[in-house]
Amino acid sequence: HGFGARCGRSKLSNALRYPSSLPEDNIVRQALSLIVITIVGGYTLYLSLASLCYVFVYDKELLNHPQILKNQVRKEIMYTVWSAPLMSLPTALLFLLEVRGYTKLYDDIEGPWGWFDVILSMIGFMFFNDMAIYWIHRWLHHPLLYKHLHKPHHQWKVPTPFASHAFHPIDGFLQSCPYHVYPFLFPLHKLVYLGLFVFVNIWTISIHDSDYRVPSLLRPYINGSAHHTDHHTYFTCNYGQYFTLWDRIGGSFRSPTGFVGKSPRDEVYARKRHNEVAFDTKLKGT
Repeated sequence: HGFGARCGRSKLSNALRYPSSLPEDNIVRQALSLIVITIVGGYTLYLSLASLCYVFVYDKELLNHPQILKNQVRKEIMYTVWSAPLMSLPTALLFLLEVRGYTKLYDDIEGPWGWFDVILSMIGFMFFNDMAIYWIHRWLHHPLLYKHLHKPHHQWKVPTPFASHAFHPIDGFLQSCPYHVYPFLFPLHKLVYLGLFVFVNIWTISIHDSDYRVPSLLRPYINGSAHHTDHHTYFTCNYGQYFTLWDRIGGSFRSPTGFVGKSPRDEVYARKRHNEVAFDTKLKGT
């Protein structure tokens, strides 16, 4: 039985190998590999991180909000499962250009100043992405584009973490472009680039988790879940990704209702308290 199992695994391994006519540096082989890695990696990051956030962070009382759709979590997941492979195709092509050396990605850190460059590039990446995503996001709210591309994401008026990647494929790809464009323009360490890819996904999930906690000193500057919740509620404010800078410059900043007790989560708890008081009053009356 052990010999048969080994033979079976050997046959499967041989079947999955690329033919010898496609060496490792062959562009077709690289493209196919990157498409598979991008799709599988995207699903893995989304499903694992969003699930953890949903279980341990997201307040399930929000599922009682009147604007939550029937079976919304399932719909968010299914929409993402449909759109993610389509988003992954052009993304994999950008990864292909990066693998084939068309970017300023590097893998050596030389001396103390090399680490300074790494830190500086991370800061530059954050501000570049925030600026670019702000304008892409704002343009996606233009009437000519909104109904065709961005409206599907706004069907989740009270989002859960699973709404984080539930975009129309073109919308999702456009908003991811700044991440990929940055190393074409500026030097960036390869490991930092991969680490930032994970960070971007975590951040995208976190701003849909309805956890409004931000250190008070950072509240004026960080575009967190409270800001993005209001974006889903009011549509024309708080387009930023990480910071409030460009919303303030562009005149689209709105101070979050979550900081003053008027968010969708506060509405749910207010309704819950009202129902409890009404029930207690009814009991006393009987």
